[in-house]
Amino acid sequence: MMLLIQNGRLLDPYTGTDAPRDILIGEDGVIAAVGENLSAPSAEILDASGLTVSPGLIDTHVHFRDPGQTAKEDIDTGAAAAAAGGFTTVICMANTVPTVDSVETLRYVQEKAVSHPEVNILQACAITKGLKGAELTDFAALLAAGTPGFTDDGVNLSDASLALRAMEEAACHDTLLSFHEEEKSLVASPGVNAGSAAAKSLGLPGAHPSSEEAMVARDIALALRTGARVVFQHISSALSIELIRQGKRMGAHIYCEVTPHHIALTEDAVLEHGTYARMNPPLRTEADRQAICAALADGTADLIATDHAPHTAEEKARPFAQAPSGITGLETAFSVCNTALVQTGILTPLELLARMSRGPAEVYRLPGKSVEPGHRAELVLLDWDCEKVYTSYHSKGVNTPFTGKKLTGAVRATVMGCRAHRNG
Repeated sequence: MMLLIQNGRLLDPYTGTDAPRDILIGEDGVIAAVGENLSAPSAEILDASGLTVSPGLIDTHVHFRDPGQTAKEDIDTGAAAAAAGGFTTVICMANTVPTVDSVETLRYVQEKAVSHPEVNILQACAITKGLKGAELTDFAALLAAGTPGFTDDGVNLSDASLALRAMEEAACHDTLLSFHEEEKSLVASPGVNAGSAAAKSLGLPGAHPSSEEAMVARDIALALRTGARVVFQHISSALSIELIRQGKRMGAHIYCEVTPHHIALTEDAVLEHGTYARMNPPLRTEADRQAICAALADGTADLIATDHAPHTAEEKARPFAQAPSGITGLETAFSVCNTALVQTGILTPLELLARMSRGPAEVYRLPGKSVEPGHRAELVLLDWDCEKVYTSYHSKGVNTPFTGKKLTGAVRATVMGCRAHRNG
């Protein structure tokens, strides 16, 4: 059946459209028309009164823990969480068990993803075999099998010569590397910022911001030499932001990823939320948080990605130093970012959508995401002004400090093809 979305306001960061528009979607799931006062007697009607209709959100950094750690999350629950959060495309990280470093493991994820047409689930592959930082994976074979890029997320590429070879290989294949930047010798204890009140309260030395900054500086230099396209993941430090800003000015093909939790929270959240605010890189100072927000406003930060990292309640109940790092993020991301960025005037709604949809699509070269005739319908319906309090989740993970917090804005539905998936 055809689907006609009526009475909504189209916000499309790809085309810059901000106007009342109806959207008619054909039985094949392709947008047939975008205009005012459209009609189609045989179509199912989706009333978007009071809502905006936009390209679906894209998250280029999620952990679905499948294969190997499905007590934390699996592709089924991850897909449900993504759809509830307004995401129509996600890219899974490679640090599963086994690591996604072979065509066989990549195909496992791809085949399981087929059963979830409500979300495009893409799978990144490891840069090095087994994430061991010793031997590069077969980029050519994995690209031919459909990976969108390569990452050893969770593990720093400490060997500079190996990082250089990885960039040369990526440049040769015109593909993307996504780097977790962490000089281990400067991380005395992960999950909390060095020198913070939280670290002192816990009796831990913490992770120094230079652990990130030193690796960012090194890899900007290597990217300039090789011409490789490199994403710097979950950037947390004001100095890292400035290094990336200057690297871009020098001509490096580099991109900056930031997370909702680094946008909205500081190191003090650890005092309130304990292990639910333990993450890697850790939450840092208010000055760092403000620098991240400013980078989103001036375009230095290209994209917002959740680093959705579910863990079991039992794991997070361990003492801080023994608990795993990471929080869930797919379902709360829009509300958190709208509250911290749009409601405060830092970004406009179109600018936020640019960082949560257009930016990720451009960096990962995902075509056809704008709301235009001839493109497949991958849409999200958003309420920007309602109060939202999260108390339950589709994800298996409930490890987030945003539970019970009053936030502003909610995802009301996603549309994939001619099927609408409503929330509530």
